[in-house]
Amino acid sequence: MNQPAYSIVARTPSVEEYLHLRAVAGLSSFTEEAAGRGLHGTVYSVVVVREGSAVGMGRLIGDGGCFFQVVDIAVHPEHQGRGLGKAIMNAIMEHVKDRLPSSAYVSLIADVPANTLYEKFGFKETAPRSLGMAYRVNASA
Repeated sequence: MNQPAYSIVARTPSVEEYLHLRAVAGLSSFTEEAAGRGLHGTVYSVVVVREGSAVGMGRLIGDGGCFFQVVDIAVHPEHQGRGLGKAIMNAIMEHVKDRLPSSAYVSLIADVPANTLYEKFGFKETAPRSLGMAYRVNASA
């Protein structure tokens, strides 16, 4: 029996897709309001679709000229191990190379062991010169 194909679609996930994929992939949670606001800040995004359902996503956010960040690389656990994370990054990096200014700075915060995926796309650790830092407005959220 043939397995349904995956499609990489250049679009921003809906709030529902976004919250669902973050939850099932084990990423931190956000409120529906925060997700709605945040998704409006998307510079470029792809959604992996299979049988009409979003099973993966990735976004590029930024100021439009100088600074950009790769965020929300998430694949539903039932679909992991099939190269979908790599396909998401390929699509994002194609956009980065084709559409961003040549002086743009693109960063990301990598969870281990996903850092090995990002290294394949040319991302390098910045330590000890710089360290990623974060502040959560409401730590209980």
